[in-house]
Amino acid sequence: MALQLNEKELQSHGPPEEDIISDKCPAPTTPTSSTSVDFPNPQLDTDLRVTSGSVQPPGSTGAGDSSKHQGNLSETESVDALDDDSDDPILTEQALEENLIKLGGNGIPLGLDGLPQPLLPPIAPEHIGRKCLVLDLDETLVHSSFKPVQQADFVVPVEIEYHWHHFHVLKRPGVDNFLKRMGEIYEVVVFTASLSKYADPVLDKLDIHHAVAHRLFRESCFHHKGNYVKDLSQLGRPIEDTIILDNSPASYIFHPNNAVPVSSWFNDPHDAELTDLIPFLVDLTSVSDVRGILDGAR
Repeated sequence: MALQLNEKELQSHGPPEEDIISDKCPAPTTPTSSTSVDFPNPQLDTDLRVTSGSVQPPGSTGAGDSSKHQGNLSETESVDALDDDSDDPILTEQALEENLIKLGGNGIPLGLDGLPQPLLPPIAPEHIGRKCLVLDLDETLVHSSFKPVQQADFVVPVEIEYHWHHFHVLKRPGVDNFLKRMGEIYEVVVFTASLSKYADPVLDKLDIHHAVAHRLFRESCFHHKGNYVKDLSQLGRPIEDTIILDNSPASYIFHPNNAVPVSSWFNDPHDAELTDLIPFLVDLTSVSDVRGILDGAR
């Protein structure tokens, strides 16, 4: 795996860029029972994790105690949703996924004390009455390259295996005004499957208008079928008031009716998608349930 590359391999193959910044790269594969549900494993990516003010997994103290991840969807409830062919591992996996989609995710995790521990803190007074807008980072708001880019908007140094490397970051056209406007009308959350040691400094430079209220990173994602899924039911916000903007459908597989899909952006200077989305997102602030509008609307 890229996480195990030593420095000699880094020089010959390049650093594990995809493991750091890409939410399209497969999540580490771990053996699972055919009747179990995968919860985020805080031990994933230990070699590359830098907290840097990151939001820890629900109930985590940073010590990597996976016993604290107890979701509202129990194994018994999952098995109950299966049919008579549940001894078939393929059918079992499909039924579990269908059940998660039907239930709208796993629900807010419970701590060891049995109390709900959502990913987000209680809503701040200035955001009361606002909907929650969840934004992806890479290929949605920015594109980063491990190779030098002459027209990069800024460069972020990241320490990998005790050596510093530089990510050259391009801002998607219109992103500054987009974030500013969204911060005026939404509680904005950037939820990325990237590691915080990369995403935190990128957001420090990107969010010039301080529009982003919360940051969530890879350790807050849900590991499902080799993907990092952003389970909106774990945020602690009303699902009817939550919108996710992402270029990867796998990221919102549990909540397709809360999603505003966007195209992947790399370097097109004429792209206007973020700017074009502003009027639509402004209109969504006044609807009672965003799922009624986003259900197949885009």
